[in-house]
Amino acid sequence: MNGRLLSLLAVMPLVVGGFGVVAPTAAVLPALPAAAVTTGAEIYVSRAHCVAGADGSPELPFCSISEAAAVTQPGQTVLVQPGDYPETVSITRSGTESAPITFRAVNSRAGVVRVGTIGGMPPVAGHIFSLTDVHDVVVEGFTLNSAPERGSLLVDGADRVVLDRLAAASSTGSTELRVTGGSTNVTISRSYFGTVSGAVVVIDGGTTDAVVTGNELALGGLLVNDAPRAVITNNTIMTFCVGGIDIAGVSPGASVRNNIVRVGKWTAGCATPPAAVSVSPASTARSVSDYNLIAATTAGPLYSWDGTDYSTLASFTQSTGHGTHDIVADPRIPAGPSLYQRGGYALDPASPAVDSGDPTAPGVTPTDMFGNPRTDNPAVSNSSGGYLDRGAIELQGPVTGTVNLRRKAGAGPMDVTAIAVPTYAWPTSGSGGSFSYKFSDERFWRVTSKPTLDHTYRRAGSVGVDVWVSFDGFRTAGGYGRLGYEQPGLSTVVGALYTPLPPTRLLDTRAAIGTPTTTSLAPNAEIVLPITGTGQVPTGDLSAVVLNVTVTQPSAAGFVTVYPDQGTMPNTSNVNFVARETVANLVTVPVTNGKVRLRNSGGGTVHLVADLQGFYGREGSGLKPLSPARVLDTRTTAAVPPRAEHLLDLSAKLPVHATAAVLNVTVTQPASTGVLTVYPYGSTAPVASNLNFVAKQTIPNLVIVPVRNGRIVIRNASAGSTHVVADLAGYFGSAASGATEHYVPSGPRRIVDSRTGTGLLGRQPGPLHKQESASFYARYYGDIPENIDTGCNINCPRPNALVGNVTVTGPTAPGVLTAYPYLTTRPTTSNVNFIAGETASNLTLTKANQASLTVYNGSSGSTHVIIDQSGYFITAAP
Repeated sequence: MNGRLLSLLAVMPLVVGGFGVVAPTAAVLPALPAAAVTTGAEIYVSRAHCVAGADGSPELPFCSISEAAAVTQPGQTVLVQPGDYPETVSITRSGTESAPITFRAVNSRAGVVRVGTIGGMPPVAGHIFSLTDVHDVVVEGFTLNSAPERGSLLVDGADRVVLDRLAAASSTGSTELRVTGGSTNVTISRSYFGTVSGAVVVIDGGTTDAVVTGNELALGGLLVNDAPRAVITNNTIMTFCVGGIDIAGVSPGASVRNNIVRVGKWTAGCATPPAAVSVSPASTARSVSDYNLIAATTAGPLYSWDGTDYSTLASFTQSTGHGTHDIVADPRIPAGPSLYQRGGYALDPASPAVDSGDPTAPGVTPTDMFGNPRTDNPAVSNSSGGYLDRGAIELQGPVTGTVNLRRKAGAGPMDVTAIAVPTYAWPTSGSGGSFSYKFSDERFWRVTSKPTLDHTYRRAGSVGVDVWVSFDGFRTAGGYGRLGYEQPGLSTVVGALYTPLPPTRLLDTRAAIGTPTTTSLAPNAEIVLPITGTGQVPTGDLSAVVLNVTVTQPSAAGFVTVYPDQGTMPNTSNVNFVARETVANLVTVPVTNGKVRLRNSGGGTVHLVADLQGFYGREGSGLKPLSPARVLDTRTTAAVPPRAEHLLDLSAKLPVHATAAVLNVTVTQPASTGVLTVYPYGSTAPVASNLNFVAKQTIPNLVIVPVRNGRIVIRNASAGSTHVVADLAGYFGSAASGATEHYVPSGPRRIVDSRTGTGLLGRQPGPLHKQESASFYARYYGDIPENIDTGCNINCPRPNALVGNVTVTGPTAPGVLTAYPYLTTRPTTSNVNFIAGETASNLTLTKANQASLTVYNGSSGSTHVIIDQSGYFITAAP
């Protein structure tokens, strides 16, 4: 047997199938006009999901297997999704020995793949699969139904072909598989073939080195004719009036081992029952037959060797020297499946086939027909130096299993490992079982023989997987008592990394940037803003973006809400304003459909400006949240002069590998109206601004600014001087810098509102009184019953920092509001500055303690507090 084919069988994914009663189906779909063919490792086919312009991607799968067969290249795998495919497939393209072309039926929890003549439809003429003059091709998992008197599979003049986990049955007596035309190194493994008479599998025409291993043949037998060096191992062959294994013509060098063979009569009998195992005179040279189990009820001779029939094992062994480890007995196989059920001749625990096979026989596969491991029954002595069972299906003991989903340690922020590990009560030669995984961000199931499967999600947040484990290869719903177990809805949480960007203006309604006109936004109107400027990162891979949103020239008071496109309008706000005010606020918002929405919930018109500051995705920097610390206060030195820059050196506060600083920047005591811009040291001041202010105003805004050598620049773009205060809340950087927190979008949502008593622990509705503190939980996918969101039920990390918009409304006196970690000393910093009667807001990035935070009203009066959460940060996978 070709060594590469043996190794391929060891790792081949498991598949399913099965015939049953089906309703009439529509006619064959015509091939749709194709777009550019996908160049990835996988080509998708799905009749249920195909559309015009198909390119074989998951989003645009082909309608038919033939479309994929016409374009596939070496190393590619054609993944055919569950459904009925009334077609014939001619495979004319070849792979290479190191990069075969694979056609795989992705039979799973979603159903099976059936190809050919489907019930209620006109017969499909010709072989369902034909492989002529090709090499290095794998076909696995399909359930095939040929037209009357036509076989399902033809392999003609091919080399290095593997046919695995197939099912083909006929009620007309046709040969379901023929390998011919001088083919070489063809492997037929772990499949089910059935017919009512004759040979169901034929290997002829000068074929050499064919391997037939781990298959079930029902009613019809196996004929090897003029095909030297055939390996026939661990098959279960149950025929009526047809020879079980017939090595005919000139076929020397055959190996016949570990098979179970029973030849029976039809109810009406048959004239001359053939032998269970037959080797012609021209085929005996270098041929070996041993470790087979022949049913004692076999109607004709047990053996025919070199032209002589033998009715007893003793006479066969004495005369030929073969069969010294053969058994003639009742194989104790319970009633088998019907013709169309893909097999299932499992062994009774008392069968003499149990633990009596030859584990060194050529062609032995690591798993049986059902994909289960070779298993040692403790109640049976091992008579052959191992515990391989004879026949296609290995007897299994009790099996249990565990299912898990966890973030992958040491990998990317959105990498997970799905785990479905079976535990076998009996000793095994390795792992087994069939595993079907459906990840929440993928359309299709993935089927594999591996009990663990890695996956990378495209976006951060709550992620999930459905898992189905089968111990019968997904063949039947009942699984012959070995269905396995299912775990739907397994979910956890993954975070994203941050990439800071030079401020990029995406929207300015005054200048028709991001909109087709210079018209202001009407009351209760929205702008749908496409996100651009993220370089090579596709919008589908954006978890969230950071925007500095500025309101200007409002004709009446109101607020602006920024939220994901195609999402429900939340009851949150991002920028609060009064008539004729210009005010900015930083916004962190999830991205869906590559867009976000900005809604004017004011009573008048308003112009909007949005500057992209950065985005969250699979690549970038993690966060290190810090307890708030004041790093700049020009009131203790000198105000920033008009149209001047102030260099802020944070190198003593930030590690070398920090990429961006998170600062709450406050303008106070400005002498005139203007803007403040914060940008990296050594770069040109951008057009974008961070804070807009008027004379004598005190106003803050959160700033995430890239750093160079730990330094940033603050520019006062006004005609008067102003004081600036900056509080450091954290930094972004590499894992080596200690920045190991990843961002989880989970909003926008209102989590605190003192007006209604929402969110603040142990408090009734009412404002925070002077110099009063109150605590609250961040909302998260977690494990605190009163505060969790559905979407995580295993390995759920708690928040270590909160991103939220904090709003003060109805204050009776001027003051500041400070947010800080729960159960820690209150810092001498501020997040929101306000005056009496004002509604003021500011985005905060605040470290959490046990998923909890505290807010402090630093004023001589009372005020209501509202907090709208955008998301939170979690520690990288341990």
